[in-house]
Amino acid sequence: MGYSRAVVRGDWCFISGVTGYDYSTMTMPDAPDEQAMNCFETILSVLKESGFSADDIVRVQYTVTDRAHVDAIIPVLGNYLGDIRPAATMVIAGLIKPEMKIEIEVTAFRG
Repeated sequence: MGYSRAVVRGDWCFISGVTGYDYSTMTMPDAPDEQAMNCFETILSVLKESGFSADDIVRVQYTVTDRAHVDAIIPVLGNYLGDIRPAATMVIAGLIKPEMKIEIEVTAFRG
């Protein structure tokens, strides 16, 4: 499978879907809010490495595996993106592995 964590084209940065792994320990927490925090920490790291910041995020898609997780993750989403207010979509769908409860994909623009 061809895959890049992020692709930068000019002033655009497209970040592939990020799941809740803690890459420092290679573990996946069980709690959906902790998974969401890990997603954002990975996203922020990728943005920084690519020359972007969280303020450049213009679009976000959340894929959540169960409606029951939404109330737990909403405060995390607000913490990371509440002031940025990107265009957003949330989808309830299955993910590749059963321990994954959320996947977040973002697009950033620094024009």
